[in-house]
Amino acid sequence: MTKSSASSSPSSPVSIVSRARTRVATTVARLATVASRATGRGAGGMIGGLLADKIDPNVMHNLADDRPAVLVTGTNGKSTTTRMLANALRSEYSVATNEGGDNMDAGIISALLTGRHAEVLALEVDELHVPQVADKINPQALVLLNLSRDQLDRVGEINKIERTLRGAITAHPDMTVIANCDDVLITSVAYDAPNVVWVAAGGGWLGESTTCPRTGGAIVRDGEHWYAAKKLADGSTFERPTPDWTITDEGITRSSSLDDAAHPMNLALPGRANRGNATQAIAAAVEAFGVGFEQAVSATEQVDDVAGRYSTITRGEHEIRLLLAKNPAGWQEALSMVDRSAEGLVIAVNGQVADGEDLSWLWDVTFEDFAEQSVKASGERGTDLAVRLVYADISHELIADPVKAIDACPAGRIEVLANYTAFRDLKKALERGDSSASQAAQVQNSAPKNSTARSEEA
Repeated sequence: MTKSSASSSPSSPVSIVSRARTRVATTVARLATVASRATGRGAGGMIGGLLADKIDPNVMHNLADDRPAVLVTGTNGKSTTTRMLANALRSEYSVATNEGGDNMDAGIISALLTGRHAEVLALEVDELHVPQVADKINPQALVLLNLSRDQLDRVGEINKIERTLRGAITAHPDMTVIANCDDVLITSVAYDAPNVVWVAAGGGWLGESTTCPRTGGAIVRDGEHWYAAKKLADGSTFERPTPDWTITDEGITRSSSLDDAAHPMNLALPGRANRGNATQAIAAAVEAFGVGFEQAVSATEQVDDVAGRYSTITRGEHEIRLLLAKNPAGWQEALSMVDRSAEGLVIAVNGQVADGEDLSWLWDVTFEDFAEQSVKASGERGTDLAVRLVYADISHELIADPVKAIDACPAGRIEVLANYTAFRDLKKALERGDSSASQAAQVQNSAPKNSTARSEEA
């Protein structure tokens, strides 16, 4: 682990003024955070950072203070991977992290405020914000998970994100990049990175992997390997790199290891995608921060909850498991985790700004496999979901409020799959014992609106 040198003398006039402004900003931020928690408006994960950033535009840079940092980004798995990576790093260092999922400037600043004395920073970052955060923090490593369509009304087409992330790597050539070589777009982002660690983390969703982002030609697949049919400008082939790390059903293998045997990994979290997330987290901890391999694996295995995702809540005669999904790739993965033996399945969909108001992606998700389940369609956009289920030939009942939809299910285990704001409001309602999710939504909607980004708390 290394540290960069400070850019200016601590005693220079500019530095003194800057640090004074940062002190004012951090004081105001702490007061705002305390007030937010005291009034029940939220956990303070956003408001303190918002105010600090308004008072001092350099507050993120100053709070980072040249500490070694790793950024985690991608369409799906950011919060889970960041949580796993932070846990792995804690086996060697004290860590500042935004484990609540607040992944834009305000949330990152709040995490830095909370972790003022931590040795390293492990930060989840929204894909479009990576360049500006990297410029302010100068990270030691960047973890690139996957790219697929998400919130098209906010971020636009996926190739825009690919170009944005590629530019961030070009601007920070000394950064170690841990990239998923099974994702075509991520491979393009990291293809020219001087210091890249390739991880075969899996690429279950192939919707955006049919054409080459660099040549426009078709992507040809041959088992695990893929390549672009059209050559690059220099005549070379754009193709899947040879992985340095690989995850299989048997465990993790590393090309640098003298032992070819897979090291077993027994995660507490479900799903194939989380095995890929864990492998990238472990690779980042080992390759960029010198954490011992077995230490990193053990720490990652201990993560059993990520901001309430995968958690189980008891309500009356129902044992409810909550699953979060925010886009076609995430929905497909979450649906694969649904327990088919459960007494009921509640699917809740909202269409607020933080969800992305365009729900046309519902037609990209394969709901057809749940014909044998007792399904309840719910949420603010439950009617849109119900139409999709009709065309999928899924028998269902439309109950707008997710809490009431759960109550209408037979006694026993209930699986709940919800998009962002539906998950947030339902989780709060269940934790408080509310009779409807709308009560939690009213409290959340009374908080100040400052961003279209998703965050776990106000």
